[in-house]
Amino acid sequence: MAGTVLTNTGLDAFLDGTPESRSPAYARAADAVLGLLSLRGADRRTGLPEPTVGLVRHLLVEDVPAFVYALPEELTAYPAVLAALTERVRRAGRLNGKRQARILAAIDETVPDFERAMNDPGNLTWQRWYASLLRADGTDPADAGAVHAWLAAHQGVTPPDGLHRADLMNRSVLADMVLADVLTGAYVRDAETPSPAGPLLPDADVSHGVSRVAGLLVDRWTAEGLAEALAGPYAHLAPGPDAFPHLALADTLVDEHLDYYGDSWTPLPPPPVEAHDPQRSVEAAADRLAAAVDEMKGEDGGLFDGEAAHLLYALYQRGSCAESVARRAAEFEDWPVDPRQEDAPVLVPAEAPETYEVPSAEELSRLCGTAVSVTEADRGRLEAPARAMAGTVDRLAETGMVFRTGDAFGLTPEGIEVVRYLLRVGRVAAPGAAEVAAWDAPAVVAAAEGWSASAAARVLADWLHARGDGAEAWSELLAAFGTVNAGTWEAADTRALFGFLDTGAMPAEALREALADPAMGAYAYEVLHARGEPADEARVPRSAQAVLLLDRLRGAEARTLLDAAAADWPGGAPALVREMAAADPHRADRVLPALGIDVPAPRKGRARRRGRRRPR
Repeated sequence: MAGTVLTNTGLDAFLDGTPESRSPAYARAADAVLGLLSLRGADRRTGLPEPTVGLVRHLLVEDVPAFVYALPEELTAYPAVLAALTERVRRAGRLNGKRQARILAAIDETVPDFERAMNDPGNLTWQRWYASLLRADGTDPADAGAVHAWLAAHQGVTPPDGLHRADLMNRSVLADMVLADVLTGAYVRDAETPSPAGPLLPDADVSHGVSRVAGLLVDRWTAEGLAEALAGPYAHLAPGPDAFPHLALADTLVDEHLDYYGDSWTPLPPPPVEAHDPQRSVEAAADRLAAAVDEMKGEDGGLFDGEAAHLLYALYQRGSCAESVARRAAEFEDWPVDPRQEDAPVLVPAEAPETYEVPSAEELSRLCGTAVSVTEADRGRLEAPARAMAGTVDRLAETGMVFRTGDAFGLTPEGIEVVRYLLRVGRVAAPGAAEVAAWDAPAVVAAAEGWSASAAARVLADWLHARGDGAEAWSELLAAFGTVNAGTWEAADTRALFGFLDTGAMPAEALREALADPAMGAYAYEVLHARGEPADEARVPRSAQAVLLLDRLRGAEARTLLDAAAADWPGGAPALVREMAAADPHRADRVLPALGIDVPAPRKGRARRRGRRRPR
């Protein structure tokens, strides 16, 4: 059967008489390229699949990195095959010079992305991973017997750095689904519109099952005999979804992230602790945590036991710092918790009674930041839900991944590691501290805008420290505060990150450089002036002065502040309002109407504001 699959791609004619055909690597590349182009619907009326700009990019960036393994030194064969194929199709009269030039340009432009994709561990499947290992050991990938012998001697699964077994499994399942869909589509297309070159998948092949055909093809593109072996006697080397019961919890955490941010690629703050015990299996710990969360969903669970997964996510999302049991219960009970206080870190006492006690009314007022002080009656109403919340936390603590000391609770180092693992398995962006430290200033600022104040302050300080707290790093960060999210609803929140930094540590050189910044110039001047250091106020643009004023218009004193500024503004209040509306129309639209001031037209269309979900 292996010899009949994809026999009408023109491979023999393409390789015939070409000196490159004597290279096994070139022949394997030609087999994969022609086969995948044909399966993707390339026109075969000349006997060869005709590449297009779209097919070239899809093939190099998506298909080959999903189904094919090649040594680094063999990668050049794939764009070379595409270029040679384009020339053959042109000589057959199917391409003019202009179309050929566009395809060749697309090949050249896509090569860097192709090489990155082929070397990205995140694209590895079980078969691609084992093909890389056995070839590194000198095993002939075309010898099925040698491949089976190598598998028999293999002791177990050791994923590449940065990956877990579940990552390989997930990628393998996805690749299998994609290839099965591609094969089915090709079979139906041939049945509905037969090609003069003949069918790609004869009925006799398809009768054995699409998955069987897919396995044979991937064997040809990785190592002979792998698919059958990994589905049979060596299935333990390539476990499927059933071997990962914690994936259900991972899916739930993905849903939590989508509820907060609306997409999976918005990054979470890195945890302050990244401890890994090599004697501890993160997968086994994740299974244990998932089992506990699932058990807590039962009918006999407490009031908040069904929120266990949400609590785990919320702890990680707020920077993995400790939370208050009572404050979390108050949010669930729809208390008016001050948004500026809801993510404030909680001090963990050195010791506390094992039995949970609701904090005093005075402490509850501090924790919740409510405008009206919490009374004893309020405290009494919160006692039952707070004790129920403590009970849920204590059941999670039995796993060893959550702790509670008095009213404070949070993730243990093992819990941080496991939750991060579950998030990453679910393809949520959960970077580590070293990864974030390597980002450029706009990237770290864009991410920090969506984090809690404590997490953002910690990570920004760490980012600066990783660069020696130098003036250049500070300058990059100050510039990013004014440019990241500019023109959107998030612009003011991004500028607010300035307030999370230690102004006393800001180098005067960086602050003076920022004076001319149209958004952050007044912020920089204010710091220099407060420190009694020389600063040329004339360098600060009017727009920057308007931005700082807009950002300060909060609370009962807003109108007084605005009137005082307008009295000294050239042109008075109308000119000041126009400047503010031009500098940040979205912030002006939020602030000025509340003060009885009309925002000058025209106003730009509003961008969708990314909001965080409130606790249920």
